[in-house]
Amino acid sequence: MPPIPVRPGIYKIHAHIIGPSAVLTATEHATKHGAPVIADRLNPLPIEQEWIIEPTESVPGAPYVIRLAHHESAGIVASDDKLWVNSVPRGEFAKFTFERVIGGIKIISDKGLALRAGHRGAQLTLVPPKPEFQETWTLEFVSPISED
Repeated sequence: MPPIPVRPGIYKIHAHIIGPSAVLTATEHATKHGAPVIADRLNPLPIEQEWIIEPTESVPGAPYVIRLAHHESAGIVASDDKLWVNSVPRGEFAKFTFERVIGGIKIISDKGLALRAGHRGAQLTLVPPKPEFQETWTLEFVSPISED
């Protein structure tokens, strides 16, 4: 499928996994590569569950980066086919495109791998894309990016 454009803004990223609603979440406990990114229950605190999705550059078809909305320098990085949040230079953030699939979207890395939520609480992984429910996501637009 061809990539689809996404409006830059603040989002909650919902995982399509069996069980209660789950969203992309930055954990509080950092390890070697940063804080693991998981799919977890909706938490009333937006600090770890609201993400800014924005293009890497201002040209049509540019890939996107995903960073925490309330921590400007903390973005998603990929290492060992797992996702982490870390405060690194923007050029080190993982780059993604989005593809429409039945029931939602698929988030694809610049290496052609899909984001996968194995189960609630598991660290997100990057896998070769398959038509699996655990690789389907919904983007919930929360607000535009503020120009503070």
